[in-house]
Parts: sequence; C-alpha cells; structure tokens
Amino acid sequence: MGSAALERRSDAVTPDPLMGAGVRPAEARARWARLPYLGRPAGITLLLLLLAFLSLYPMVMLLYGSLHSTPPGIAGTFNLDGYAGLLTVQNLQILANTIGISLIKTVLSMALAILLAWIVARTDTPARGTLEVLITLPFFIPPILTATAWAMLGNAQVGTINLAWRWITGTDSTLVDVYSYGGVIWHMMQYSTPFIFLFVVDAFRAMDPALEESSRMSGATRWQTFWRVTFALMLPVTTSAFILSFIRGMEGFESAVFFGTPVNIKVITTQIYDLITQQAQPDYQGATSFGFAAMALMFLLLVLQSRLLRRRSFTTVTGKGYSPNVIRLGGLRWVTFAICIAFFAATVALPIGQLLLSSFFQFFGFYQLDMLTLDHYRAVWANDEFWTALGNTMLLGVTGATATMVLGGIVAYVTTRTLWFGRRLINLLAWLPWMMPGMVLGIGFLWGFATLPHAIPIYGTLWALLLAYVALGTPVAVRVTSGAYQQIARDLEECSRVHGAGWWQTLGRVLVALAWPAFAVGWVLVFFGIMRELSASILLYSPGTQVLSVVMLKMWTSNRAEDVSVIGLLMVVMVLLFRWIQLRLIKTRISTL
Repeated sequence: MGSAALERRSDAVTPDPLMGAGVRPAEARARWARLPYLGRPAGITLLLLLLAFLSLYPMVMLLYGSLHSTPPGIAGTFNLDGYAGLLTVQNLQILANTIGISLIKTVLSMALAILLAWIVARTDTPARGTLEVLITLPFFIPPILTATAWAMLGNAQVGTINLAWRWITGTDSTLVDVYSYGGVIWHMMQYSTPFIFLFVVDAFRAMDPALEESSRMSGATRWQTFWRVTFALMLPVTTSAFILSFIRGMEGFESAVFFGTPVNIKVITTQIYDLITQQAQPDYQGATSFGFAAMALMFLLLVLQSRLLRRRSFTTVTGKGYSPNVIRLGGLRWVTFAICIAFFAATVALPIGQLLLSSFFQFFGFYQLDMLTLDHYRAVWANDEFWTALGNTMLLGVTGATATMVLGGIVAYVTTRTLWFGRRLINLLAWLPWMMPGMVLGIGFLWGFATLPHAIPIYGTLWALLLAYVALGTPVAVRVTSGAYQQIARDLEECSRVHGAGWWQTLGRVLVALAWPAFAVGWVLVFFGIMRELSASILLYSPGTQVLSVVMLKMWTSNRAEDVSVIGLLMVVMVLLFRWIQLRLIKTRISTL
C-alpha cells in the first residue's frame, strides 16, 4: 500500500464507541495528550488537598490539641501539661493494660487463626468452603452486638451460660465471668481471629509444596518443617497481620467499655472517652495527648515491621505449576471440622441466639414463660431516636461507602496506572488513616472541625461523621481497587485514549466498568465498616446526628439491654444480607476472570 493511501487512512474518521461520534485518530491522540496535561496539575492539587484534609489535618490538629490548654474553640496557652500527665502511675497502668491486653489477644488470635487457616487450606476437612465463610462471618458483625450478647451470656450472676451451668450441675458456682481481663481479651479475639485468618489462609494456599517436601526429605519433622519453612516463609503475611491486629487491639473500644469499665480495667480508648464525656469539665488536652501518644506508638510498630522484613527473601510462588498439598487426616478430619464449628458457635450462633432470647423476655436472665413479651419490639418501634439513628446510619452508610469508593478508585488509578508527579505523596496520605485508631481520628477531627471558620459549618453535623467515615474507609477502598486495576491490561485503556475519550470517560467506562465487581465488594466492606464504627462516632455525634451504634451504647448504659437486643437483631439481618451480596459479587468476579 502506498504512502498516500496510508496518509488517507490515518486521517480517516473512525467511529468512536466511547464518544458516540467519529473522530480522527491523530486528533484524538493529540487531544488526549493535551487535555490531561492541562488539567492534571489542578486535579492533582485538589486530590492532595482533599486527602490532606482527611488524614494530615486531623493528625496536625491532634498535635495542636495535645499542646493547647483549653477546649476546642476557646483561647488558651500552649504547654506540655498533657504529656506530663501521661507519666502518672495511673496513666502508665492504662498504657500497660492496653499493650498487655492487645499483645495477649493478638498472640492467641494468631495461633487460632493459623490453625483454622491450616485446616481450611491444607487438610481434607469436610465442607471447607462453607467453613471458610462461617469462620470469617464474625469479622462483619458490629462488635457492639456481640459485646451486648456476651454481657448477657457471661454475666456472673444472671448470665445465660452460668444459669445453664448451675441448672446442669446443681451448684452455685460461676463458669464464666466476662467482666474481667479474660472477658476483654476473649471478645477482642472474636474479631481479630477472622481478621488474621483472612490474611493467612491465602498464604497457605500459595505455598509451593516442593519447599516443604525438601525439608521433609532432609530429615525434618512435620513440626520442624512447619516452623522453619512454612511459617518462616509466611513471615511477611503473618507479621503484617500481627501488627495490624495489634493496632486494632490498641484501638479497641467496645470490649473494654463493656467488660473492663465496670471492673475498673481501663485502656487508652476508654480513658480518652472518659476524659471527654464522663467528667464535669472535659480534659481535652489530656485526652488528645493520649491519642497522639497512641498514634506515635503505632507508627513505631510499622517501622519495626519494615526493619524486621528488610533484605530478606520470602519467595514462595515460582514459575512452576503446583497445587498445595492436602493432608489426609483420616478420622481426625471430623475433629478439625468440630473445631471450626465450635469457633462459629461461640462467636456467631451463641451471641445471636442470646439477642433473640432476651428480645422476647421482660428481663434477661429471667426466662419464665409468664415473662414472654413483645413490649421491647413495640418500644423500639415507637422510639423516635431509633428511627433517626437508623436513617442516619443508612444515609451515612450508602453515601459514605459510595464517596469512599469514588475517592479510592481515583487514588488507585493515580498510584497504579500513572507516573504522575505527586503520586507517592497521594498514596501516603491515603494510607495515613490506617495507622490512626478510630478514637484517635475522632478526637483529631473534633479539634479540627471545632477550629474551622464559622463559614464552614461541619462541627456537630452529619458532615463530621461522613468525613470521618470516608477517612477511615479510604485505605480499604484503595487496596481493593488497586488490585482490580492491576489485573486490567493497559491496551484497553490506550484504546480508549486513542479514540478520543477523556480521562473521566476512560476511568468510568473502561476501568471501573471492568473492575465493577471489585468496586462492589469494596463498597460492601466500607459499608460494613461504617455500620460497625463506634469509637469515632461517639466523639463526633451531636443530638440529631446519632447512629445506631451510639444509640445502642446509650441504651445499654441506661439498663435497656432488651431493647438493645431488638436493634441488634435488625443489624444482624442487615449484616447477613450484605454479606450474602458480597459473596455473590465475589463469585461473579471470580467467574469472569
């Protein structure tokens, strides 16, 4: 074909399926190269400002508040009294409690999670797929629900477990008392175990069996092989899960406020809560100093993890095809099956059963037939505060999850699909909230919103909660969408550019359209996070902006445990519905790969 014909072809008008009209390819390429460049600095600047407001601003205000002598919005002086107050015997005891409880909880959860992951991924235990779903379900149930249930199950005097034990044995002894260090740790384990399990189960599946076989052929026992090969090569996954679980333990609020506060077991989050809400004159400086110290400690933990894994090789996936070894357990497979079912029963079936039981009796702990009633359902139905909280929760959940996924999708695109200047800073700002506990982020935003100009009315509105939820959910959204983007070939994106589509059109009609199952899964995860969030909500809500978790805590402290059970059952139904949707979307995503 001659050069003239080639020139005629290059200038031909090509149908554009994205733009809906014909454009010349040469013009389209020029337009694509020109427009993003012109709009890129402004877009990057806006994105940086938004992320800085969601992550860096509350961090800076946290430092500001820890040095400021008066509550937010009131003129005062700057001093170090807040940090000096941390060195008292009481506060050092609180710090030791927090670290000790979180460490013990994380070690026990790690051991249990590894056992459960090994059972599901590496043995012939029956119904492993179903067991995996059941093991992970506790992670999606709001902690305040299981805290309420276990407070009724494990009460030393009228707890259901203790009543059943006394009826069976005929004694007056107490089998379980959740109002103790053990109760706090046990309740935390119900969430950290499935959290760690989600990390390590796929690592077990990805392990090349040749590495373990080499160890066995060299004379190592099964235990030595597991400890020196399997577990050692999983160190990046296990240390990441350990550090993140430890951080989540440091920020735990529900377990400590339900089971620790009544017996004077205090941790950092409950101390911050008490300093702000349980005193005649709130001590904002002391609470903020606690929060900043906790955040600094978590940052040191992340640095420690980085140094631990530096310059070490952990290659477990090679170019050779393989499938993980499945260990034949024989009759023991029913023992491992029972272990998984027992975990599900203790973390899901028992709590939900308790909520159902107590919702139908006049008082929990008194289960006579003549005390059956529907009054609690009628009371909740007629409670205006409940309906306001339900509306706020659904509005914030839907709006917050949608806004978070949009922001996460944009951040993931910039950090994984471009070489734009500033992308590293964008990635850092997006991940900063991950190292900030909800209570700490909440108090940072409390200072930040209270000191904004009156022309920006965020403090005391739903906007305060929405922004906090978006900040807490952004790291999850970025992680989910980044993984999905990396599976999409760049040729599809370039084809869209050549045909004249703008940046937004390419992002929406190509990348998001192809990655929509991941977006849907991320949306459900963020929605779960918003629905279960309490530690930040309890500091940022005001009359009229309360959410379900806050209302449940207020009802519990007002000795209305039966009404809390009714609301808890409603939330359980919502959790199961959205969890089912999430699993369906994951199945759809896998089937389309």
